[in-house]
Amino acid sequence: MPLQYPFTAVVGSDSMALALILTTISPEVGGVLVRGEKGTAKSTMVRALAAVLPPIEVVAGDRFSSDPADPGALSPDGPFATDAPVETRPVRLVELPVGATEDRVLGSLHLERALSDGKAEYEPGLLARAHRGILYVDEVNLLHDHLVDLLLDAAAMGRSTVERDGISVAHAARFVLVGTMNPEEGELRPQLLDRFGLTVEVAAPRDPALRVEVVRRRMAYDADPAGFVASYGDAERAFTSRIETAQALLPEVVLDDAALLKIAEICAAFDVDGMRADLVTARAAIAHAAWNGRTRVTRADLRAAALLALPHRRRRNPFDAPGIDEDLLDRILGEDEPEPTPPDDPDVEPVETPAPDSPDVEPVETPALENETHDSAEPQDVSTSSTSGDSAEPQDVSTGPTSGHESDPGDQSGAGDATTVSAGEPFRPRLFSVSGVGAGEQGRRSRAITTSGHRIGARKPGSEGGAVHLIETIRAAAPHQGARRTGGTRLSLRADDLRVAVREGQESNLILFCVDASGSMAARARMQQVKAAVLSLLLDAYRRRDKVGLVTFRGSDGVLALPPTSSVEIAAARLEELPAGGRTPLAEGMLTALESLRVESVRDPNRRPLLVLVTDGRATSGTNAVERSRVVARHLAARGIASLVIDCETGRFRMGLARELAADLGAEYVPLGEVSAEALAGVVRLSTDRHRGGAA
Repeated sequence: MPLQYPFTAVVGSDSMALALILTTISPEVGGVLVRGEKGTAKSTMVRALAAVLPPIEVVAGDRFSSDPADPGALSPDGPFATDAPVETRPVRLVELPVGATEDRVLGSLHLERALSDGKAEYEPGLLARAHRGILYVDEVNLLHDHLVDLLLDAAAMGRSTVERDGISVAHAARFVLVGTMNPEEGELRPQLLDRFGLTVEVAAPRDPALRVEVVRRRMAYDADPAGFVASYGDAERAFTSRIETAQALLPEVVLDDAALLKIAEICAAFDVDGMRADLVTARAAIAHAAWNGRTRVTRADLRAAALLALPHRRRRNPFDAPGIDEDLLDRILGEDEPEPTPPDDPDVEPVETPAPDSPDVEPVETPALENETHDSAEPQDVSTSSTSGDSAEPQDVSTGPTSGHESDPGDQSGAGDATTVSAGEPFRPRLFSVSGVGAGEQGRRSRAITTSGHRIGARKPGSEGGAVHLIETIRAAAPHQGARRTGGTRLSLRADDLRVAVREGQESNLILFCVDASGSMAARARMQQVKAAVLSLLLDAYRRRDKVGLVTFRGSDGVLALPPTSSVEIAAARLEELPAGGRTPLAEGMLTALESLRVESVRDPNRRPLLVLVTDGRATSGTNAVERSRVVARHLAARGIASLVIDCETGRFRMGLARELAADLGAEYVPLGEVSAEALAGVVRLSTDRHRGGAA
């Protein structure tokens, strides 16, 4: 097994190091979510954390790592005698794969014992193994929602309860939950973000000297791992000693009423929801004081805790970026007495690590973990850009009337001058889904065979696993009991009898938007409506855990503006920047969409696509543009691609080209004004009222 890169050798991730240390000093803080771009040592630092944590004592032979000093330890292997043997072992780092099943996380029936001995015995899962350790989920944003809920509930309650397959077990599950993610691959839901105690944003250092140091250390490690790790042995031991000292000091730290009031003022000023922010900030401030050798919480502790506990709790919209206004925070905190210097500890040697110069960062003995600085930029709201208020009015590019046969300024000038128009306010859209039953990733859009949902049958187990269907297992074994019975009345089961449940739930889909950005769409009011509709569908895709892609067409070509991704935030940003103007290459846009879907079907064959074509149906680029568009549409229909056409044509006199295109595609046809759920409800109510009036 390769040697782990030392924790104290990581450069340029001070805020992440501080968050990890605080939550290991006080696990009640609630874990850490680390958001950052790829290649920023997120996984390296988490995996190195376990090596610097003080070892723990456990009851020997206990599968659930019970604390010998805890007389009420909740372990299915207990109760234990007061003189039970004790062993000391390092803190475990348990990694949860993104593709793990619920059985693997919670534990389940021990199938081998059940089938061979006829005994219902519980086999512990990853939560049991992680008790009193670290549970690490890399790419936590890609984990199924029900598993994330399960993990966070266990982390909050400190226990796991299993009621399934005839098993009823409860065991302690107190662990430090650490999740890492790349926001480019999709975000966590805001309510799940709130369940993580602390969050940090990490990025590669921009200081050339720090970047050089990172490369130098990594190359030294790759050349001689054993020698490099040994060179940081003293620093690692000093770090462990400091953590142990802080853990012992934690109960003595005083959080007085003045500090509590200041925490309440901070949370109220930043308008966070609920009381979890206050609790986490208080616990993190206490841990920060203990880490710095203080027995009283000071302004520096409150500031450091707020910078870690509040940014992700300020999100009001799924597309809002986490952030906090440090100037406002400093105004609320006010002035404080001079910071007392931590007491000198002759057993703790300084650990020198280069750190960025900052007027807010005091010199420290360990990698700049005392007072962190974070991005002070306010969150950028890319989803609800308004054309009123303080924002600049977008230029009205309409060159003719917005009713009847609208002029296409690009028809005479090729690509034309592109103009960007902000989106209107998003709304709650109708649910559009793919017909039939799929087998893709779990989500909230279309019907599919999944690992959760209502049970519709049973099958033999395969590589995809599943929960045991007891009745069908017994039914499969029943005809063979006469031949198998050798005495006694016990049911004889074999592996071939095993059946697992087939469940139907909902899957996520690939929503590929193909948006007309030509001159006929460029009228300010129309483009605002189009962007508002697409933005609303993006919000819906975010909530339903879909992947999204964006194809645009204008001038003479279709362009894949955003390859399929789980990050609807990036799609919203690309939509906001989308220019409009020029001719309408409708056929080219649909061909670009077709090629994008073909490539994605190779990468992710089980995820069914839904093509959302947003256009007024006019094709003006090239010869026979309309007929070429209809040929491509019929080709898409022949490929069996589920489609939706949103007709953007407005005015009293309409050509109806988008409706004809929808017929060629075999697509659902929806006028732009009927995308919202409220508009659909209004149409239904109007129809019902008319029916009642006629009946009367």
